[in-house]
Amino acid sequence: MKIELATEKDYKYIVERDKHVPKTLVSTKINEKEIFILKDGEHEIGWMRYGYFWDNTPFMNMLWIEEEYRGQGIGKKIVLYWEELMRQKGFELVMTSTQSDEGAQHFYRKIGYRDAGCLILETQPLEIVLTKNL
Repeated sequence: MKIELATEKDYKYIVERDKHVPKTLVSTKINEKEIFILKDGEHEIGWMRYGYFWDNTPFMNMLWIEEEYRGQGIGKKIVLYWEELMRQKGFELVMTSTQSDEGAQHFYRKIGYRDAGCLILETQPLEIVLTKNL
């Protein structure tokens, strides 16, 4: 498995699958080096996208791995890779979130994230906010 910064050649792969971000923002995120592409050889198998909460705390917005590649430790590898990059940039805390009806909350807790609060929106399940000290 390879981890690479996304480039414009990855735009189509991302926008066809990531329905949580406006297509117009994907190019900006690529240019800001805030999307990583996961590859098996030259074949894309997932991506990780992040930004900044309060403009000062790295926040992992999306981690997606194609179904047939799940359960192989790839998610953990990309998260640890990202955390190390954030540590090298001088950050001491990272954040993410997941809905309470998603299994990802257990994955994040298993790799050291702790519940830090929640967000309640009228039309969605409870959003669990998680943090990790680096």
